[in-house]
Amino acid sequence: MAEEQTGQERTEEPTERRKQEARRRGQVPRSKELNTMLSLLFAGAGLWVLGGAMTERFYAISRAGFRVDRALAFDSDEIPVHFMYLVTEALVTLLPFFAVTAVAALAGPLLMGGWAFSLEAMAFKWEKLDPVKGLKRLFSAKGLLELFKALVKFVLLLVATWFLVLFFEREILTLSVVSPDAASRRAVTMLLTALLALSAVLLLIVVVDVPFERWNFNRQLRMTRQEVREELKETEGRPEVRQRVRNLQREISQRRMMQDVPKADVVITNPTHFAVALSYEGSSGAPRVIAKGRDLIAQQIRTVARMNDVPVFEAPPLARALYGSTEIGDEIPRSLYLAVARVLAYLHQLRRAGPTDYVPRPDDLQVPDEYRAMTDEEAADGDD
Repeated sequence: MAEEQTGQERTEEPTERRKQEARRRGQVPRSKELNTMLSLLFAGAGLWVLGGAMTERFYAISRAGFRVDRALAFDSDEIPVHFMYLVTEALVTLLPFFAVTAVAALAGPLLMGGWAFSLEAMAFKWEKLDPVKGLKRLFSAKGLLELFKALVKFVLLLVATWFLVLFFEREILTLSVVSPDAASRRAVTMLLTALLALSAVLLLIVVVDVPFERWNFNRQLRMTRQEVREELKETEGRPEVRQRVRNLQREISQRRMMQDVPKADVVITNPTHFAVALSYEGSSGAPRVIAKGRDLIAQQIRTVARMNDVPVFEAPPLARALYGSTEIGDEIPRSLYLAVARVLAYLHQLRRAGPTDYVPRPDDLQVPDEYRAMTDEEAADGDD
């Protein structure tokens, strides 16, 4: 046991993988009392619905069995045929009732823990023949608990049966003085009442047993913290491997981002700590952020922009606001439309201006106070 080997207690809830492995081994929560209760309840329901037709059918089969024609009595070849006919008729009559009880047998496991078919659970194991282990299981806490549940169930059913016998005492005594047809109908009615009454008694046990079995099954599957850590390592990989994967993903993302920088219309910088590349295709939408970064990544963005003749515009408050409020692929916030539009208009005027034309630089770009508060920390590390 892992608990004995590591000295740790099983305090952690079982993971989904542990539950799946338990199901693969055929270990699912089960309640014998639930199965018994459903069998009695479905049998009672079957008698309630089919009892009348079954009684009439069996009464007809009984009359056919006790009436033997003279020709049939002296024909040895016909007697087995007649007997098989009666047996077939009886089985056909009972078939719907058997189908109802079969549904009950399938409904119990389905409601409790679901159906689980496991070849591993069906495999032969030598330890099952070990008498010492058998005695340990018999006198274990689980074995004693099952014994206690069996005794409680026996006592409750015994008391319920005794009250049923007292309740139907006169009915039982009068069965011998009424016609066979009436006797069979009364017997079916008494049997139906008994099945429903016993089902109600078992329901009292099921209400307690089902939650307990679920809790006990979950308790048996609990794990130590070491087992949880080992499972995480197996399912997600070791920490150093996951870190390496994240680094590779980050490198790939940055490489793709750098490939989009040449498509930008402008790169707004801090000037050294932040850089945000914007692209505006002239559509009805707002400019989009196609690349952003800080420190070394910001330097790479500026370098790629200059190599591809993309304008680099220094606007520290605007750069910090764009960096803190957007992600790659997002449109810029509506509150920053005016500031960005002034930058784009300035760059457009520069491209159209002649060698002697003067284009004033928009130095008083308005950035809402909400973005200044959002980027106070970045501003402390950046360039003003």
